[in-house]
Amino acid sequence: MPSAQTVYFTGPRELDVRVEGVSEPGQDEVLVRAEVSAVSPGTELLVYRGDAPTELATDATIDALSGSLAFPLKYGYATAGSVVSTGGNVSDDWIGESVFAFHPHASHFLASPSDLVRIPDGVTLAEAVFLPTVETAVNFVLDGTPRIGEQAVVFGQGLVGLVTTGLLADCPLSDLVTVDCYPQRRELAEAIGADCSLDATGDVCEKIDAELSRPKTPAGADLTYELSGNPSALDDAIAVTGYDGRILVGSWYGEKRADINLGGGFHRSRIDIESTQVSTISPELRGRWDADRRLAVAWRRLSNLDVTSLVTHRISIGNAHNAYRLLDERPNEAVGVLLTYD
Repeated sequence: MPSAQTVYFTGPRELDVRVEGVSEPGQDEVLVRAEVSAVSPGTELLVYRGDAPTELATDATIDALSGSLAFPLKYGYATAGSVVSTGGNVSDDWIGESVFAFHPHASHFLASPSDLVRIPDGVTLAEAVFLPTVETAVNFVLDGTPRIGEQAVVFGQGLVGLVTTGLLADCPLSDLVTVDCYPQRRELAEAIGADCSLDATGDVCEKIDAELSRPKTPAGADLTYELSGNPSALDDAIAVTGYDGRILVGSWYGEKRADINLGGGFHRSRIDIESTQVSTISPELRGRWDADRRLAVAWRRLSNLDVTSLVTHRISIGNAHNAYRLLDERPNEAVGVLLTYD
């Protein structure tokens, strides 16, 4: 019987890597040996810091993430590896198959084949763990409906912000401006397709207005994404969005409150503020879109994005606490952090 190294969040800024036994696969299960998993610098950091609402269900759409966000818990949702054994009712052709799983960080785990995604040829395991990030960005673009000639602004250039910028760069926008605090992320944003990436410090609204000043174009952004995870950025997003513009809030603030100013020109500007989140498809799109179609699009877009250029650190699961401490204490150094399994 193999043993598994599994990451447990045990309290605010505390975690354990526990060694647990893993049983042989049941009749309808397979055993997966992980090779790499990606740390979400957004949602997982909220959990790590204790800023996630503990009464909230972990994720009702993913079987491996049952229970609530109360400590202690296993969390994570981007693991890639290979199938090493199968139960009696599972075809032998699964053995040796490279697979992706929406599963917490663990070196070995049991899963139903229906909960696994076969990794397409030509996609490496280190690329495959970015699938949830790309799928999230695909959802953001679907919800944002960018139009030809529009001016778009993206606040936040963490992993999700960068990949969203990469997808928006393929749209026939007039201007694509991004905003972030950290020089490394601003450089990556311009490398992945932003027309310019601005420092979030100082009068960011004035900087954005200067970039979006074009003849015969209404003032302000047509489409703005708030993906920074910083509630105060929502105020800036409102300020830079023009008349009849739309704001998509993809950040999850957890227990943090967004104190926004709606007493100025907000009502007269007719701005729409909308949530966008990958767990559901917009009701307006459900006639022709479902999760399977969106995932298929995400795989294709993943193949066209240089996601490995976003990886700044690879850390062994035995030192997982270093990965979270790095993202928490030195975000200027870290963007994509992967856990590896020996």
